[in-house]
Amino acid sequence: MLREKARFVRLETIRLIEIAKVGHYSSVFSCAEIFSSLYYDVMQLREGEPQWADRDRFLMGKGHAAVGLFPILAEKGFIPKASLDDYTRLGSPLGDHPDMTKVPGIDFSSGSIGHAMSAGAGMALGGRMQGKDFAVFAMVGDGEMQEGQVWEAALFAAHHKLSRLIGIVDRNGYQLDGKVDDVIGVESLAEKWRAFGWETHEVDGHDLGALTALLRRLRADTTRDRPACVIAKTIKGRGVSYMETEPGWHLGYLAPADAEAAVAEIMNKDI
Repeated sequence: MLREKARFVRLETIRLIEIAKVGHYSSVFSCAEIFSSLYYDVMQLREGEPQWADRDRFLMGKGHAAVGLFPILAEKGFIPKASLDDYTRLGSPLGDHPDMTKVPGIDFSSGSIGHAMSAGAGMALGGRMQGKDFAVFAMVGDGEMQEGQVWEAALFAAHHKLSRLIGIVDRNGYQLDGKVDDVIGVESLAEKWRAFGWETHEVDGHDLGALTALLRRLRADTTRDRPACVIAKTIKGRGVSYMETEPGWHLGYLAPADAEAAVAEIMNKDI
């Protein structure tokens, strides 16, 4: 079921970008399993109730992957399914990046890289002050690790022992300008997060069994006295072979024949 939901995310991403005529295919494809695991298994949500006070929160630093999240919000009853057909059209609340003031189910307006972890830390601290037990998941890109504010948030969260904050790094190895470690090296990420006081784990971000088991365990753990970080090792463009080897697909457009071929590959691949 989770595998099919990840496939659904990829297929809907292609469909919606055909409407917009440009979009971030490969950035969504690297985190499709993360979306699937969180929204269809791990997170505590109520269908049709995006403002439920005790819901788990999800913040996405790499806001350009929102096109893969909107179809999930529609399935959860947070937004009308018909609204997807107007993606990025004039007057639509659904843009290339998520806007929490316009889209129910979006907990943080993101896309300006570096801020999601700070906002997530604030939500986790606020939840604790209110006596609530919701979890806060903040997913960031690995290129985002070059932003100083991420590490300020990491220090803050560890200092305040924000055990309900779970960070996820989509470690796909690429950013807009090329390989992350060619632009500014960020390794060793696991050692860095541990040094900043976080319980840190590494996992194959496309292995839904391992990923979901880990996230489920971290969400349920009431004994941890610090925030947790999951470094999910992923492949940018996962599911479409030529996107996996060509970083230029960070932003692009598939002509109709190419989109048809990409859909066929996703449908026939065991991913």
